[in-house]
Parts: sequence; structure tokens; C-alpha cells
Amino acid sequence: MAESVCLENPKITSLISRVGSLQELGGVRCYITGSDHSKRALIFVSTVIGFELPSLRELADKVAAAGFLVVVPDLLYGDYFSYDPQFDREGWLKKHGEAKGCEDTKPIIAALKSRGVTAIGAAGFCWGGGVVTRLAGSGNIQAAVALHPARITHDDINEVKVPIALLGAEVDQFLPPEQLKQLGEKLASKPEFESYVKIYPGVAHGWTLKYNVEDESAVRSAEEAHQEMLDWFTKYIN
Repeated sequence: MAESVCLENPKITSLISRVGSLQELGGVRCYITGSDHSKRALIFVSTVIGFELPSLRELADKVAAAGFLVVVPDLLYGDYFSYDPQFDREGWLKKHGEAKGCEDTKPIIAALKSRGVTAIGAAGFCWGGGVVTRLAGSGNIQAAVALHPARITHDDINEVKVPIALLGAEVDQFLPPEQLKQLGEKLASKPEFESYVKIYPGVAHGWTLKYNVEDESAVRSAEEAHQEMLDWFTKYIN
């Protein structure tokens, strides 16, 4: 695996992409990118579409170039959500709850620690946002970022113990801005750690990974969120 580049003031737009590899970690198939020697690791939890999404892996490569070892696990074990009208959505959601995703991440965290990693953060996208919010209450990570999370409850927020950022979309049918702001108010009542909520204007659910690369405004909004995430982890995962 190629050595990553550690930048003093990392900027997503200036990072050079590195190509990772597929490995098994903690019994889970993962896309892993970055330096094997890094003591700082990030876990990226995918959307319901799965860990093979090219834009997710490209983002992992870019963040790895800032000095992190980045792990993108297949917490859905190849059983990805489908938008086919015949697909059993309710059955899928029961099988792949966020709580299960959180539990399945813990062996990965243990494996990272056994390899010498001393600080771990987690970022979750859509479905993964709910997973990492639960991880933020588990005592297993040091910081979290949820990007356009699909499902987060007040009970989940009550359990959070580490710095967490919630990045939401102005147009989001899964977790509308009003609900996300309420979660932010609950987080603000916990002064023992830093937290914040940011609603990005003019974007819809999934905008950080699913956007038209020819649309300058869409690219700018996605990269701004990527940078927010990187800044958060640079501050707290060290």
C-alpha cells in the first residue's frame, strides 16, 4: 500500500488520490487505503448502496492522503439495498439495522488497535450516519461525523459521548432539517464534548457522494462537506 501524504493544513481539493486494496479486517471485507504505519484511523460506513460506491472509495483515498488509515467495511455483506419495486424494503431494513452495523464495526476497531492504531474516528453516510452515531455512544471511537444521515433518534443522541458533527441537506425526506436541528439542540445540552449541526443549502439527501461532477455548484457543496469532515477528524483524531 502506498505511503500517504501528511499535510499540515490538508485541503481535500489538493490531495493526490491513492489506490487502496481489499482486505479482511475483523472478519469483515474492507476497502483499506492509506499508510499501514499510521496511528490514526477512520472508518467510513457506507450508504445502503454498499461499500463499492466509487465516489466513497475516492473520498477515502483523498482523506487517507492527509495521514489517516481509512477503512471502508462491507457492513452489509454484499446484500445491498435495491430500488426495484419488487424489493423487500421492510425485510431488508429489519436485517440491516443501524444497531447491528454498530456491533459489526467493533471487531474492526479491535483489529485496528491490535495493529497499533491509537485514535479512531468514524464517518457515516446516509444509513451509515445512524451507525456512527451509535458508535459515538459506544466508547469505541474518539470522534464522529454523520453526513446526510437517514435515521438518528433522540435516544441515539442521548448516548453520544464524543465530539460529533451532523452535516445535513436542505432537502432531505429521511431526516429533514427541522428534525436535524432538534437533534443539534439536544447535543448542545451536553457541554462535555463539542458538537455542531450544519445544514447545507440547495442540496438534497446524498449530496456528498452522489453528485454531477460537471455541476460546479454540486461539486463545490460536496467538497465543502468533505473538508468539514476532514477538519473535524484532523482536530480530534490525533
